[in-house]
Amino acid sequence: MNALNKGRWELLAAAALFSTGGLVVKSITLNGWQVACLRSIIAAVVIALVLPESRRNWTPKLFVAALAYAAMLILFVTSTKLTTSANAIFLQSTAPLYLVFLGPWLLKEPTRRQDWYTLLVVGIGMSFFFLGDQSAQATAPNPGLGNLLGIASGFTWALVLLSLRAWGRKDPNGNRGMQVVVAGNLTAAILCLPFAYPFTGATLADGGLLLFLGIFQVGLAYLMMSKGMRQVPALEASMILLIEPVLNPIWTWAILRETPGWLATVGGALILLGTALRFGKSTQPTPVPPD
Repeated sequence: MNALNKGRWELLAAAALFSTGGLVVKSITLNGWQVACLRSIIAAVVIALVLPESRRNWTPKLFVAALAYAAMLILFVTSTKLTTSANAIFLQSTAPLYLVFLGPWLLKEPTRRQDWYTLLVVGIGMSFFFLGDQSAQATAPNPGLGNLLGIASGFTWALVLLSLRAWGRKDPNGNRGMQVVVAGNLTAAILCLPFAYPFTGATLADGGLLLFLGIFQVGLAYLMMSKGMRQVPALEASMILLIEPVLNPIWTWAILRETPGWLATVGGALILLGTALRFGKSTQPTPVPPD
């Protein structure tokens, strides 16, 4: 297998691992604060051990992005606990909506015609989540609040992307991105700890699922993504990684029988289209959150 094909398979593996986040988070009996705290501790340790460059040369500015990344991690987990897995992942994918406005303001990068197409498509897609039936399910007890948290996770992910883009101009090796992942997970664990303690009621199965989240769904997935990004062109890589938000709700439907509303499904499809429009012409690799 040549280097390009190997990179494609590594990115595909990363996307598949990322996509299991919704199913596993919902399968754990602990609350959202506890899941976010323990997953982040495990993930930070795993990535720091496997990728030594992720724990070197930290600076105070690193924690600006780390704080936004930590907020995104916490918001995604709590959103997933409250609304459907499809809603949580699709609403997190609305980051391009905010980048249309924040990019020119913070990075001084000109707005392109396709950015306004993104604004229109993603904005329409987001509105679909607040139309129609918002009935609770066993796996989605408060979809209204969960959807709002999902929107917030998309905004915080946009802030992380802006930080990585700004640093990427001076960091061609991409080490800063992995430093943000480790620092962000540590920050998330610290922020969650007061609300997560005491860790009572956890089962052996919960422990196994948490280890899976930290070691495989975040740690191994980021290792695969970092290796694949070195071999695959940015445009192709961004398209491969879009498999993650497609697979995420499929796992929860297949295992937990969680069914998103048809309007949410249409909205999610529009958001993915908007994401493709925003990043499809990018010359930089597009990071993907460990959902």
